Amino acid sequence: MPHAAPSGGNRPRPRVLLLQVAPPAPRVRRLRKSGAGAGGPSAPAAMAVATVAALLAALGGALWLAARRFVGPSVQRQHGGGNSGLMHGKTVLITGANSGLGRATAAELLRLGARVIMGCRDRARAEEAAGQLRRELRQAGGPEPGSDAGEAGELVVKELDLASLRSVRAFCQEMLQEEPRLDVLINNAGIFQCPYMKTEDGFEMQFGVNHLGHFLLTNLLLGLLKSSAPSRIVVVSSKLYKYGDINFEDLNSEQSYNKSFCYSRSKLANILFTRELARRLEGTNVTVNVLHPGIVRTNLGRHIHMPLLVKPLFNLVSWAFFKTPLEGAQTSVYLASSPEVDGVSGKYFGDCKEEELLPKAMDESVARKLWDISEVMVGILK
Repeated sequence: MPHAAPSGGNRPRPRVLLLQVAPPAPRVRRLRKSGAGAGGPSAPAAMAVATVAALLAALGGALWLAARRFVGPSVQRQHGGGNSGLMHGKTVLITGANSGLGRATAAELLRLGARVIMGCRDRARAEEAAGQLRRELRQAGGPEPGSDAGEAGELVVKELDLASLRSVRAFCQEMLQEEPRLDVLINNAGIFQCPYMKTEDGFEMQFGVNHLGHFLLTNLLLGLLKSSAPSRIVVVSSKLYKYGDINFEDLNSEQSYNKSFCYSRSKLANILFTRELARRLEGTNVTVNVLHPGIVRTNLGRHIHMPLLVKPLFNLVSWAFFKTPLEGAQTSVYLASSPEVDGVSGKYFGDCKEEELLPKAMDESVARKLWDISEVMVGILK
């Protein structure tokens, strides 16, 4: 916010301090000089006033947006009650479906009549989430998933750890043995800005889970998806892909590691994977699209640590300005179920609309090279 310059000597006016939410360094030095022996406010006092002003501004903005949330329209779901059976008879696999975006996506697709398979690392947490979803659907007036009444879908829990190629292979073997069809695969699970750690197979965790785990999962289930066509693959990426690059000389981050950059790189890999897969699936009646959900309040940021005093303000701002999981899930639901995207493949979506990509996310040579290296890393090719 612009602020007025002081007039009449070196002594600043009180009203200037109130407006000066983030005082520049030169002004701070003048305050220190005039505060001693001139009756002016000290630097700590000035900073305290500025801090209070910033907090009040943030609080005011949060309350304003909160008011809009309460009086504004509710979430515009992609399909209303008239289409409650839109996904009836279709089987959908969602990775990471026990919390956040995955859970909200599962709830919406259940409401549309889908049979939902929750692929989750922690089976106990997944069973607990499944129980909650069943109760919520029943309380909303719909039949419990798995019942014969109405159009509600069935809910199935299966164990899947994307940080373990062994687990991915075991999961896919079980799927191929037990599931006669798979209409939609939603690659949703992810890990965000974690400290440097490796998967069971020695891959950097974010690249290993967000890209390689889903790469192997999708490839092993392609046969089932093709035999179930028309079918769809939905990949959840992030706008943060813009800050990533594919460094083929250090894909495993053994030379250097930056948790923010590595997350962005894994999300860029999701997009390159989607575009290359779409090229390979031409003519199969299997489509694949990628999306960003926006900024959503989930537990994805559990590895981010902030000062204790900052947390209340952050929680307030996130509550007021970030999307709810239900709002964030709408694009995933749209790509999984909407007739509007029948036959659409290889595109990038946000808020249920196609968006443009940066050139680095459309580089076909990089996408093909990443695919070939990924095949070797996960053991599809020796």
